[in-house]
Amino acid sequence: MVRAVAAATSGASIDLAVAMSTPGRFVVRAPRVPSLAHVPVADRPALSVAQTLSKIKEQGKTAFIPYITAGDPDLETTAEALRLLEACGADVIELGMPFSDPYADGPVIQASAARALAGRTTIDAVLSMLKEVTPELSCPVVLFSYLGPIVRRGAAKFMAAAKEAGVKGLIVPDLPYAETCEFRNEAVRNGLELVLLTAPTTPAERTKEIAEASQGFVYLVSVNGVTGPRANVDPRVKDRLKEIKQVTDKAVAVGFGISTPEHVRQIAGWGADAVIIGSAMVKQLGEAASPREGLKKLEEYARSLKDALP
Repeated sequence: MVRAVAAATSGASIDLAVAMSTPGRFVVRAPRVPSLAHVPVADRPALSVAQTLSKIKEQGKTAFIPYITAGDPDLETTAEALRLLEACGADVIELGMPFSDPYADGPVIQASAARALAGRTTIDAVLSMLKEVTPELSCPVVLFSYLGPIVRRGAAKFMAAAKEAGVKGLIVPDLPYAETCEFRNEAVRNGLELVLLTAPTTPAERTKEIAEASQGFVYLVSVNGVTGPRANVDPRVKDRLKEIKQVTDKAVAVGFGISTPEHVRQIAGWGADAVIIGSAMVKQLGEAASPREGLKKLEEYARSLKDALP
């Protein structure tokens, strides 16, 4: 089992890595890809992640949560992709902060993070880009960041900067369970929802504790392993969903290994409140011949998944 899940299930401490390069500035330039038509929505009431998912749940629908890596292939394209994903029906967007040792991630997202870091993507650049884009979005953005960059910046400073950038939630896959309370308190002070992960092998009592402590939603990891497409969804997910829903009324989102319309239909049918698609989404954008082609593939793929959901 990867350390990301082990940290959530055992409370064991981990060796913190330092990975981000020296923070820089995000320079706004004319985009190389066609800009989507967008209207600022800053005057609309901003819903939290929990409120957003609760509203969708009340409508009898399953939320669509796509994941992309910030800075792959570049931050201008990331900004366009955020707007595009909302236009395709994303209910929440998960944005990965590139890290040099993304050990919870499979080869697709590892390569994506490496490309972003090679392009000199920094924490400051990502947050600066988000500060410009989030006022145009009606769906909340959740940052996915490993612990190293947060510790290097300082949790209080990192979360304050994330709040200023318009971020609504935070996922730290390698956060030791024993440190959850301190991180959650800091997140609350900055209006951020700290999402916690649970796995197929997490003991029942620990699952209950995680469900109680998690904010925004409960993240059910569908596999014991790293991210990346699988041929089939682990059938244990169905029972795990039932077990988690017996101990919480919070939304439960399923992620890791989900890549096809058939997968999302199956998971929605099992009662998931949301599905998270990462590696397969990243592949469309980051491995294309050009940013323009990547955005086109991302749109087609995102719409196919959204259309598969009730």
